[in-house]
Amino acid sequence: MNIRTTIAATCAALAFSITGPIYAHDSKAQAVTKNFEAAIPNMPGKSLIAVEVDYTPGAASVPHTHAKSAFIYAYVISGAIESKVNDGETRIYRSGESWSEGPGDIHSISRNASKTEPAKLLAVFVLDTNDDPLTTPIN
Repeated sequence: MNIRTTIAATCAALAFSITGPIYAHDSKAQAVTKNFEAAIPNMPGKSLIAVEVDYTPGAASVPHTHAKSAFIYAYVISGAIESKVNDGETRIYRSGESWSEGPGDIHSISRNASKTEPAKLLAVFVLDTNDDPLTTPIN
């Protein structure tokens, strides 16, 4: 299998795993859309993936973790996102604010802080190229 085939297969697998609506525990939708993906040229075996997460009013993600090697930078594009990572404080991040998550962190709360306005965040992942799935729910 050549490198282009491997990259294409990886992109397809990630696209199927993170695109389209994902339904929260309260039956209100969040949509996750891949924004960018590329291998990092000066870091063999590492990739950068960016996804946009659109939350409808009152929508939430189920508690989750991310790919084992992933370092994540999350930036609120619009609205307000309530978030809790590991044993940290529960905090509301507003448009222009950000946080990070390290490999193995548990994201127990991630939701739109508003019941009336939508919210959107950009999540940028630096991870091992073949590390998937990108997100795994915690039961």
